[in-house]
Amino acid sequence: MGRLDGKRALISGTGGGIGRATALLCAREGAYVVGCDLRPETSDETVALVRAGGGRMDAIAPVDLASAADLAGGIDILVNNASAIRFGPIGELSFADWSFTIRNELDIVFLVTRAAWPHLVAAGGGSIVNVASITASRGAFFMPQNAHGAAKGGVLALTYQLVVEGGPHGIRANAVSPAMTETPQTAPLLHDPGGPAASIAARVPLGRWGQPEDVAQAILFLGSDEASHVSGANIPVDGGAAVVG
Repeated sequence: MGRLDGKRALISGTGGGIGRATALLCAREGAYVVGCDLRPETSDETVALVRAGGGRMDAIAPVDLASAADLAGGIDILVNNASAIRFGPIGELSFADWSFTIRNELDIVFLVTRAAWPHLVAAGGGSIVNVASITASRGAFFMPQNAHGAAKGGVLALTYQLVVEGGPHGIRANAVSPAMTETPQTAPLLHDPGGPAASIAARVPLGRWGQPEDVAQAILFLGSDEASHVSGANIPVDGGAAVVG
């Protein structure tokens, strides 16, 4: 039996990176996965990969989660993974870029969770896993991440409130906080010979940046019944970087 047999998982941002890895892993462990993404082509690729491996998945794309979300059907696991970011130092970051990042990293977590909430309550409980970031609790030396850090800090604060409000309904809420992870968005930066890749890896005790599968494994645990008494956790998936001065 799979660790998620009989579970229904809604995962946002399944077109690649952490979302794709999570969809593949959850489906392999028996979940019926519903995904969503802005990009139909990469979303369809993920569905095809899941089905080729014998899993069950459907997806909706393109979908803008920053618009008021509406969900139908039962949900046991909600993974708020989707995000879009714009970077810039505080003296140069425009309010438009700030607002874009808050909208696409924090607002969408609120909107999707609010839409999923009655379904989780009706199911008698479930698991919410929010993808936060190491930048929610510390600054980044290699890139100005004002809006990103603020948005992910908000995701953590929201997670902790969901713990309190969800407890009476049997709803667990947890977060994972990756450090630099190689995704389609970050790969050009990490493989740029003149980029910060070497300095990033040097600050990670395990000596490498993360892969999407590293984060997906933590999400799987939090979504499964193995974590049935875990609520309010924030698991760093960062090779030990969060504890280094």
